[in-house]
Order: sequence, then C-alpha cells, then structure tokens
Amino acid sequence: MKLDEAQRHAVTKWIADGAKLSEIQNRLAAEFGLKLTYMEARFLVDDLKLTPKDLEPPKVVAPPPTASPLDANPVAPPPAGSKVTVSVDQITKPGAMISGKVAFSDGQLADWYLDQTGRLGVVPKQTGYKPSAADVQDFQLALQQEVAKLGY
Repeated sequence: MKLDEAQRHAVTKWIADGAKLSEIQNRLAAEFGLKLTYMEARFLVDDLKLTPKDLEPPKVVAPPPTASPLDANPVAPPPAGSKVTVSVDQITKPGAMISGKVAFSDGQLADWYLDQTGRLGVVPKQTGYKPSAADVQDFQLALQQEVAKLGY
C-alpha cells in the first residue's frame, strides 16, 4: 500500500504519540478511508521503518531467592536429621506446569512435578522408596510455600 506524504506523516505522528497498531488501522480508515487488515497495518508500519512504542515497559520477573540446600547442590542430600527441603527447577520438565526436587529428612532425594491437570507426582531417586507420613506432610507444606513464592 502506498501512502502519500501527508498520510505517512500522520502515521509517524500517531506512532510517536504511542498509538497501537489497531488504533492506526482504525484511524487510517476513519481519516483517510483506507481499510487495511491488521496484518496490512503491521506491514505498513514496518515498511515505514517505524516501531510502535510500548505504553508500559515489559515487566522482568527475577527468579525468587531461595535458601534451599538443594539449590547449591541439587544432588547432595541434606544433613542427617534435617527437615524436608523443596526446590523449584529453573527449567520446568517437559509435560509439567512446574517441577523441582525434594530432599526428605532421611536424606533420600526425589524429583517432583505438577502436571497440567493439577496432579502431583513424586519420582524417588531410589527405586521403591516411600517417605514417611510425616515427611509427606512436611513435603506438601514446603511445596505449598515454595509455589506460593512464585505466585501459583
């Protein structure tokens, strides 16, 4: 689509004023009678070498600080007699919404995950390992706290 000088100037001003692509599309139709699809408006702005401004800068979310011994060395068991510790993976395992590691009070390690249906899974490192009922309770509480820190 070719615009005349006045139309190019108007689009440049709208972009400088912070207009979004949909607003530019609507104003071109209203003010100049140019009906463009959203994609055509996008190409037009790109052809004019313009970049729409974001009204709000994108928010950068820093990972929360954790003091879990699993973060420093994810495969090292916690000291004997310590409580259950839970950490959240920086990169979530495939097929999970969130995943991480747990160290039970007896030093046994396991991976945990929460799938898309909300089911919690625990995969112990040692085949056949079953944590004590008290450890399961501590794990669930620690997991709730860690997940709450992340906003889930």
